[in-house]
Amino acid sequence: MSSDSTYMSSPPANGYPALLTWMPVIAGLAVILLPIFYGLARGLWTTEEQGHGPLILAVSLYYFWQRRDVFIQPAKSTSPVLGGVILAIGLLFYALGKSQTIYIFEIGSLLPILAGMLLVMRGVTGLRSFWFPILFLVFMIPLPGPLIDTLTGPLKQYVSIVVENILYHLGFPIARNGVVLSIGYYQLLVADACSGLNSMFSLSALGVLYVYLMQYRNWLRNGLIFAGILPIAFAANVIRVIVITLVTYFRGDEAGQGFIHGFAGIVLFIVALLSLMLWDWVLGLLFKQGGHTA
Repeated sequence: MSSDSTYMSSPPANGYPALLTWMPVIAGLAVILLPIFYGLARGLWTTEEQGHGPLILAVSLYYFWQRRDVFIQPAKSTSPVLGGVILAIGLLFYALGKSQTIYIFEIGSLLPILAGMLLVMRGVTGLRSFWFPILFLVFMIPLPGPLIDTLTGPLKQYVSIVVENILYHLGFPIARNGVVLSIGYYQLLVADACSGLNSMFSLSALGVLYVYLMQYRNWLRNGLIFAGILPIAFAANVIRVIVITLVTYFRGDEAGQGFIHGFAGIVLFIVALLSLMLWDWVLGLLFKQGGHTA
């Protein structure tokens, strides 16, 4: 994992007074961030679509804490003009998003606010130290409604078709009408949550974190890992729908829509994670045989 030598040495004895200069910044961030996170905890983060939000925040906070020496040591250089402009843009987006309840602007404003703050206080070197936890917050921003509406319909259709074909060839009495699956005496609607869009978004975050942790130097391998994320998420979601369909067929509608429905989400995550690791293992074999540096 690459690191900036400017901040990796032990904090000097007189470095802690530099931490006091962050107190006004911390107070300002608290005024902005606490209402955002409080609103998310009571709203978006309670939904299935944005339930991964707290995990994204926890990962970003961990990496901020891991590089806390940047805040303790005195600044070597600063970029007040560039940082001030970026910070002002972030605050404008925050004000617009907060006043109009536009989550994309309100939550998305965190990126330029944090980036601008670091440029003002610690310059480009300081911003470089935290590029990953700041960019990782992108996965905490909800997808635009029009994009969700555009992608959800076709994804539900494809999931329904694949599930029907798999179970039909396995000998189950299944038929499909649009996104409604009929198996035995039961009918199941492939709802928006079963389209796989949310799992694709959350698994993309997992894939980004995985690649960052692995620190592969081969850009082609990293690109192929990213390229495998969406197909893996789609396949994992198909398995989820198959599990729910078979539980409904064998145990009834109550069982299929009860605990198993929620448990199938855990199955999806586990299958997707294992599949991503398997895909990386296969790529490792291919690149090793090809003589490429991993």
